[in-house]
Amino acid sequence: MTQPLVDPFQRAITYLRLSVTDRCDFRCVYCMSENMTFLPKKELLTLEELDRLCSAFIGLGVEKLRITGGEPLVRRDILTFFDGMSRHLESGALKELTLTTNGSQLERFADQLYAAGVRRVNVSLDTLDEQKFADITRWGRLPQVLRGIDAAQRAGLRVKINTVALKGFNEDELFTLAEWCASRDMDLTFIEVMPMGDIGNEDRLGQYWALSDLRARLAEQYTLTDLAERTGGPARYVRLEETGQKIGFITPLTHNFCESCNRVRITCTGEIYTCLGQEGHCDLRKPLRASQDDAVLEDAIRAAISLKPRGHDFDYSRQDVAGRVSRHMSHTGG
Repeated sequence: MTQPLVDPFQRAITYLRLSVTDRCDFRCVYCMSENMTFLPKKELLTLEELDRLCSAFIGLGVEKLRITGGEPLVRRDILTFFDGMSRHLESGALKELTLTTNGSQLERFADQLYAAGVRRVNVSLDTLDEQKFADITRWGRLPQVLRGIDAAQRAGLRVKINTVALKGFNEDELFTLAEWCASRDMDLTFIEVMPMGDIGNEDRLGQYWALSDLRARLAEQYTLTDLAERTGGPARYVRLEETGQKIGFITPLTHNFCESCNRVRITCTGEIYTCLGQEGHCDLRKPLRASQDDAVLEDAIRAAISLKPRGHDFDYSRQDVAGRVSRHMSHTGG
């Protein structure tokens, strides 16, 4: 059981993204419908089970753990889980513990996250216009998120902004967002909208803004230098020479980034998805609960990794949403 996790394409799995809840206090129009039916709480793994599951992965070579949701900070007592994971940081087995959040709860929890060993957080923010923010999140309030970002920076957390590129919505804020992030020493990553889940009456294809176009617009005002660095995720980075800031592009539609994929995702119910853009998954909850001996769980993890596909099939090129998956992003974890 000391052999590292390697998939069928000889990619070492060192990065785990764990969803701790499918619930969220926002209802972003590209992520979920307004009237969502969430999982019964009894189906979720307990915090103790999440700890044991992550610890098993860390024992098998996972070095980076990102906590996601839904909105992870709305899960009751979630800071006890972060505190538990800090032991793996202290031992050196875990190199990084990070968080993706909508920012709504950061004002409350930023100091505690830093105390638990978190040093970086990704905050999802698609607009700096208060009314547009209310429209796209349906339930969110921009001032609350901005206070959360303030609190995170005061606590010593490095903040990166994740912005979903949405045609006709935030195209006119491209330079505003870049300049705002530069003024606060925050990196910025743009993400193409992904075809995941039923979002009600929203037009998925109408939302799609190719990042190749976004990048070309940035280049009209800034000098872009491609960077070789990778952070373990799918983003590819440039530096804006005029500001010195780093801009990332996550392009699952215009550029398939699967060749170097080193990550898997686990849902709050213990399902492992070895590809964000595929339906295939395996159940880890049953072996987790079947025995206190981690050998059973580790066998199940290795079996799941052996089925990891080469890549996903998202494609908008034919003016249709091909390769879509039925589950919502909030189920798998962002």
